[in-house]
Amino acid sequence: MSAMFRITLPDGSVREVAPGTTPADVAAAIGPGLAKAALAARIDGQVRDLNRPFEGDTQLALVTARDEADALELVRHDLAHVMAEAVQHLFPGTQITFGPATDDGFYYDFAPKDRPFTDEDLPAIEAEMRAIIARNEPFVREVWSRQQLIDRWTQQGETFKAEWAAELPEGEELTIYRQGEWLDMCRGPHMASTGKLDPAAFKLTRVSGAYWRGDQKNAMLSRIYGTGWLNKKQLDQHLFRLEEAAKRDHRKIGAEMDLFHLQSEAQGSVFWHPNGFVLWRQMEAYMRRRLDAADYAEVKTPQLMDAKQWEQSGHWGKYRENMFVVPDEIPNAEDEGAILSGKGDLMALKPMNCPAHVLIFKQGIKSYRDLPIRMAEFGCCHRNEPHGALHGIMRVRQFTQDDAHIFVREDQLVEEVRKFCELLDSVYKHLGFEEYAVKLALRPEKRFGDDAMWDKAEAELREAVMQSGLSDTIKANFEELPGEGAFYAPKLEFHLTDAIGRTWQVGTIQSDRVLPERLDASYVGADGERHRPVMLHRAILGTFERFIGILIEHHAGRFPLWLAPVQVVVATIVSDADDYAHQVAADLRKAGLRVETDLRNEKINYKVREHSLAKVPLLFVVGKREADEGTVAIRRLGSQGQEMMALGDATARVAIEARAPDM
Repeated sequence: MSAMFRITLPDGSVREVAPGTTPADVAAAIGPGLAKAALAARIDGQVRDLNRPFEGDTQLALVTARDEADALELVRHDLAHVMAEAVQHLFPGTQITFGPATDDGFYYDFAPKDRPFTDEDLPAIEAEMRAIIARNEPFVREVWSRQQLIDRWTQQGETFKAEWAAELPEGEELTIYRQGEWLDMCRGPHMASTGKLDPAAFKLTRVSGAYWRGDQKNAMLSRIYGTGWLNKKQLDQHLFRLEEAAKRDHRKIGAEMDLFHLQSEAQGSVFWHPNGFVLWRQMEAYMRRRLDAADYAEVKTPQLMDAKQWEQSGHWGKYRENMFVVPDEIPNAEDEGAILSGKGDLMALKPMNCPAHVLIFKQGIKSYRDLPIRMAEFGCCHRNEPHGALHGIMRVRQFTQDDAHIFVREDQLVEEVRKFCELLDSVYKHLGFEEYAVKLALRPEKRFGDDAMWDKAEAELREAVMQSGLSDTIKANFEELPGEGAFYAPKLEFHLTDAIGRTWQVGTIQSDRVLPERLDASYVGADGERHRPVMLHRAILGTFERFIGILIEHHAGRFPLWLAPVQVVVATIVSDADDYAHQVAADLRKAGLRVETDLRNEKINYKVREHSLAKVPLLFVVGKREADEGTVAIRRLGSQGQEMMALGDATARVAIEARAPDM
């Protein structure tokens, strides 16, 4: 008789089972309710198929819909396979490539036989998917040899799959998953059958082009995207968020409010219009006041630096593909010959400010009494992002960081990080973000420095968060992210939650002992000897461009009064009030407000509607009566009513309302 396997459950109880037993058998033995609810099994921490037999003694936890992250991953993976089968059934001759799960759904790349797919094809594919789900086909895992895979794909005319299979390692366990007659190469896991999917909890969303293996030299494929959830309620909530996100899209609102534009002549760089640059300047002035109050010294450093500097800092080896490299030579001005000789030394536009700040630190001898030195810069940086990755002002090539570096002694580090956390907390609240999460990104596999240094740096950041005045909720939800630190330092990440529940990673602080060593930064300690400072890399907004994009979408363009590009429009009802409207505007400007007048020969309801679409917070409406009485009718954005006030009182009140929150 074969030896029994010991299966340890989450409550510590142990069950002995015979070889060939599956997690599904254990679930059935516990009870019919669990057998029905179980979607997969976590075997020694790894999610696996419910019907895959145990291979020895193991820790077992059954995955149900309550384990939402795991359950959604399974659902989306299953839906990708179901979609691929549906497409090949409806469009014979279509070749399959890859189809992963994503953060909110799934996609699959296809090589259609006759024509690219379009959005008009999606309803028929959805209907076929529901038919496959209704058949309740089991997902069956099989181990194949590489040659079996190559033969299968070649016989089926699946040239893309055959190419991929030929590159798989011979010694590795290679698996396919089958649902009925249809199959695909896949590591799994999957749920027990297609019938575990809710046919009302998915939707195909769009079709786009994609290159085979992400290389534009390869064949163009049709990528079909879908979103998938555990139930219809989750799907409906997601579709509502997408609809709301589309309304709040910063590119749409940016055009409506005349804030900025982008065009191909400057890929990934923003053309700020007057209204948008007012918003930028308000943000910059606010951040500068906060930095001044926190005892930062502002600096300005070059954008173009010798490649040797980037080699010394370590960025040239780790980050070069994202840098704009410039030859240090004068171009040939003649019509004949190459423009550049290729013999000039290389320079690079800075992708970050840190090495330049070290060079400022190194000017003159620094004493332990000088530390901490807080060095801030609204530094313009460039990163060579792929064209396909650019997205409005959220992902750009030229950007301005609200960057700072704090040079500290070892004994000052925790206190400085604590102060930073509290400054950041205050800034986010002033900008309308009450909810955010703090996460600690830990050492990556490829890194500079030894384990002792990383142990110390990670522990210090943990301690600083717990010592800070951040809320108990934030501390209770503090999370650690293994392997996600920078190559030179662990970092705290700050993830904002916006008005519709999306999260954005913006602020960060990194504890770096590597760069001061590489660039030979030092101070003279109390013992008269040279010591290395620790360098804290920190940002609160991250970049102005991206943060303003987030602000636009968070507030849906309805900025707090202190940030609004135009704070008040004075609109006339009749032309007889034009002179009075100019007086009202002049009084408001004297009080420091940003004001425009609307004296057009249009009905007042038209003016109200137009300025509401432009998200102007306040409308001062004046007619002959208001001119005679020295009053204004105040209409607030989003309100149907109006309030009558004397001009002096209205000006004083609005001037107070329009103050920045730090003033």
